[in-house]
Amino acid sequence: MSILSMTAVQLGRSIKAGEISVAEAVKASLDQIRALDPALNCFVTVDEEGALRRALEVQEKIRDGSLTGPLAGVPVAIKDNMCTEGLLTTCSSKILGNFVPTYTAEAVKNLEKAGAVILGKTNMDEFAMGSTTETSAYGETRNPWNPEHVPGGSSGGSCAAVAAGECFYALGSDTGGSIRQPSSFCGVTGLKPTYGTVSRYGLIAYGSSLDQIGPVAKDVTDCAAVLEAVSSYDKKDSTSMRRTDCDFTAALEDDVRGMRIGIPRDYFGTGLNPEVGAAVLQAARVLEEKGAVVEEFDLSLVEYAIPAYYVIASAEASSNLSRFDGVKYGYRAKDYDGLHSMYKKTRSEGFGPEVKRRIMLGSFVLSSGYYDAYYLKALRTKALIKEAFNKAFEKYDVILGPAAPAPAPRLGESLKDPLQMYLGDIYTVSVNLAGLPAMTVPCGFTESGLPIGLQLIGDCFQEKKIIRAGYAWECSREGFKLPAMAAEAAEQEVR
Repeated sequence: MSILSMTAVQLGRSIKAGEISVAEAVKASLDQIRALDPALNCFVTVDEEGALRRALEVQEKIRDGSLTGPLAGVPVAIKDNMCTEGLLTTCSSKILGNFVPTYTAEAVKNLEKAGAVILGKTNMDEFAMGSTTETSAYGETRNPWNPEHVPGGSSGGSCAAVAAGECFYALGSDTGGSIRQPSSFCGVTGLKPTYGTVSRYGLIAYGSSLDQIGPVAKDVTDCAAVLEAVSSYDKKDSTSMRRTDCDFTAALEDDVRGMRIGIPRDYFGTGLNPEVGAAVLQAARVLEEKGAVVEEFDLSLVEYAIPAYYVIASAEASSNLSRFDGVKYGYRAKDYDGLHSMYKKTRSEGFGPEVKRRIMLGSFVLSSGYYDAYYLKALRTKALIKEAFNKAFEKYDVILGPAAPAPAPRLGESLKDPLQMYLGDIYTVSVNLAGLPAMTVPCGFTESGLPIGLQLIGDCFQEKKIIRAGYAWECSREGFKLPAMAAEAAEQEVR
């Protein structure tokens, strides 16, 4: 087995056994980045020197017994909206094109404590606003399964990098599906934990009540191991939760006997691609054959999730992004006349069209005369959606459905119609509104060879149930495989 075809946990095991050195693993990843990233554009920043230096440090700690965890020595990529001390962090925006943080995000620190080696920062939709990774100021990322298609977003760089073998796992952030949807498009596994499980300290905010950091990896085992490493209570984050049940790898059982799985009828109506629907239902049948109780039910309120989400997320974005004004850090316009002129020109030149669109929408729904009509109504709808999920979880352990209504669209298609792009989040945004955990697991391919993802949703703090269901499904199929272009590049390096 070549190094790049290994999962993160498999590689960690080989490093611990002395079969592969940390430096060898890092060099294999860097070689793959050099070979493929000119075509895929997964990374904004690659820290080759820092990664090789860190590899030697970690190797020594593994040798002396200081590092014993399953991820020690395994190369990782970090989405470019998480602060990393001394390493450029841009949110894929011109306005933060020169921002080098003086501190590191708590989730990234937790990975470093576990012995991770950071390769660099991955491309994303600007400030995580988008579903295709085409709104980046550094150019679009392409899907490794077919470079004419998008990888999804906003964590498209992280998901494409894992799929292409440029890293063994990655961190992404999920505000309305930004881990799960690109994981579906790229044929990898992505997990959005319960809100508050992973510290948001050091994550540059988009929608503070919705954002959550989570893992992107090659399989469910890797996701469970990474989530175990990054989960922790953090007093620096006022929304952080104290949890004593973060031994997520304990849920890796191929046993779903008696598990109750609900399939929302609302998810299988007009707009769902037939190939996607068939693949998801086939996965449900496999789980049923393994002993799960599977039945359909009415979730309700699905059609209200998109408008409620975009009102709330845009309102929070308009507040969070007001700090980027050219005064303290980041880009500043060159020619201006006075303070207010500097604000206007800096923000006009520094932000891209999608970010401006959402700031304007957010400012509108928070303005006097419209606050009650839009923002408060969206908050009430959010509460009703949470109630609908609470009612469903009284009966079911897991809710199963698609991660996206269709496979990855071609580059440029979504940007022509922003409203259509927003509607592509129909199966994911309600999870963030309710603060629930959810995971995408690959469940097949279209006739044209594009991946399809299955979404598993759990009740609050019930990650173990979705991990158990995802692992049981995964045990019924072949393991992770690199896309053709990535496998070919890896094979050439071996030669």
